[in-house]
Formats: sequence, C-alpha cells, structure tokens
Amino acid sequence: MEMETLKLLRDYFPTAVFTGKCLVFISEEWRVELTEHKDSDFSKAGGDEPSVIRLRIFKRTLDGELIGGHYEDFQLASLGELAEQIEKYVQMAIGANLRENIE
Repeated sequence: MEMETLKLLRDYFPTAVFTGKCLVFISEEWRVELTEHKDSDFSKAGGDEPSVIRLRIFKRTLDGELIGGHYEDFQLASLGELAEQIEKYVQMAIGANLRENIE
C-alpha cells in the first residue's frame, strides 16, 4: 500500500501535515519533509523490506526562499524506532523537536 508508513508516522508527529505525498513540518525558519519510497528492485527475494523514508530539511532565507540542506534516508522495520531516529536526527540538525511546533 502506498504511503502506508507515512500515514502511521503521522500519529507519532501531531504537528505534521500530510499532503497526500509527504509529511511536512513547517515553521518560519524551517521546512522538514518526509517522503516514502518503495524499493523498485523486484529481483530481491522476499520483498518484505520496509519502505525507505527520505527526510529532507530546508532552511528559509531572509527573503523567504527555501534552501535544501540535509537529507537522509531511513529504513527501519520498527515504526517506533523509525520515528525515534527521525526525531533525533531532526533535533540534532535544527535543534527542534518534531513532536512540538518547530521553531
């Protein structure tokens, strides 16, 4: 099912907005996006690999433009661990907690 993991992550991050294609956290200074990617390599056995969640962080400039900075791919089977690691990464990168409104 498409976007299944993102829909589940939405429960972990109440300040996120689900756009139908990504989860977005936005503030005056930052935009954080989570997108879900399925492995398209059908030659792999099993096919039970968890989705790849790509996290992208954008910083807003003084004139309002968004500049891409950090991005990282996460692929963890446990939803709780996935949410925890994403939260930790963002907190270290921008100094804000995703469970609260990012500053």
